[in-house]
Order: sequence, then C-alpha cells, then structure tokens
Amino acid sequence: MDEKIYTIPVNEAFDEYDGCPFCRMRRTLEDNERELIMGASMMEPDIRIKTNKLGFCRKHYDKMFQMNNRLSLALMLESHLAEITDKTVIWKNSLLGKDNTKKAAENMRTLKKSCYVCERTYEKFEKMLFCAVILWANGPEFKEKMSKQPYFCIEHAEEFLETARVKLDKKSFAAFAEQLSSVQSNYLESLKEDVSWFCKKFDYRYENEPWGNAKNSVERAIKFLESDY
Repeated sequence: MDEKIYTIPVNEAFDEYDGCPFCRMRRTLEDNERELIMGASMMEPDIRIKTNKLGFCRKHYDKMFQMNNRLSLALMLESHLAEITDKTVIWKNSLLGKDNTKKAAENMRTLKKSCYVCERTYEKFEKMLFCAVILWANGPEFKEKMSKQPYFCIEHAEEFLETARVKLDKKSFAAFAEQLSSVQSNYLESLKEDVSWFCKKFDYRYENEPWGNAKNSVERAIKFLESDY
C-alpha cells in the first residue's frame, strides 16, 4: 500500500510521549506545506491553479505572513484575488437583467471554508490515520506505544476511532476501542483533578499548598479539548 511511506512519521510521532501524537503529525504536515507553498512550489502552474481557486484560511494566512516572505504571499494574493473577482462580486441588475446575489453568496460561503494548506494537509493526514490503525493491527509493539500516550485530543481521538471502525474487523475494533478509551479515561480523570486543584489554589485556604501538576492544567485542558496543531 502507498501508505507505507507514512510508517516512519507515524512511528516517530508515537515514539514521543508529550501531548497528542496526531497533533504533532498535523503540525509537521502543515509546516511542510507552508514551507513548500512559500518557496519554489508557489510558481508551479498546477499548484498555482489550486491556490488561486482555494486561497487560504485565516490561520494559514497569518502563519505565512509571519514567515517574512511577503513577496511570495503578495504574488499568490494577486492571482487569487483576480480568480475570485467574478465569483464574489454581486452583479445585481446586471446587463442580462438577472439578480445573481444568491449565487454570489454561495460562492462567498464556499470560499470562506476553502484553504489550500488545510486541504493538502488533511489529504495526507487521513493516510497517516489509516497507517496508525494498520500498525496497531499488525503487532504488539505499536499497541504498547499507544498505551503509553498521555492522551489523544478529542478531535483526533474521534478520527482515530472512526478510521479504526471502518478498517478493522469487529473483534479487533472492540480491543482497539477499549485501549483508546483506557488512555482517554485515565488522562481525563487526572486532568479534571488538576483543573479543580488549580481553581482551589485561588482560595486563601489553599494558597500555601503545593501546585502539583495543576499550574498548567488550563493550557492542557484546552489542548485536550481543542487540539494543539
């Protein structure tokens, strides 16, 4: 399967035990795509056609802007703006006497949701999810790596679970779901305790008590709930 090329990055992400491994994968994929699109790939005709059509989401516009290569970004914006002009301008009472505001609004909604980096990243990320499930099914070594993960963020836990449901037989999926549930439950219980202790530390009765693991519990809770990529 062509997904074998993803075995190394998936294993590398699962060899670390700091946060969600899939968040690490997504970050790496997004960073690679931004580096490529702001470099030589920007001038490749087939890629330029796609960026002209899709544009980028706000997050990736911000990250590309911070890369200090404004000329590359400006060149993409120039052709992207030219591409979308006819699709987003509201030609009410046009020469044909038709009101195209509905179509223009539809095009605006589509454009708002589209992003070249997001699309490219998720295309590869789906294959990494599939690869992780296959690695889990093929032997105990990866199962051990999975059991040592501190947690999977909610978004990626759902995607990991759904991919396994589609790819595994019922017996294997039941074992997979049980292991994933164990990882998540253990972390969630400790996270709840840490956040509760964080709150108590603002009560004068506990101000001299040690923080334990609670000091960064708010940040960790956000990463767990809303991912960290």
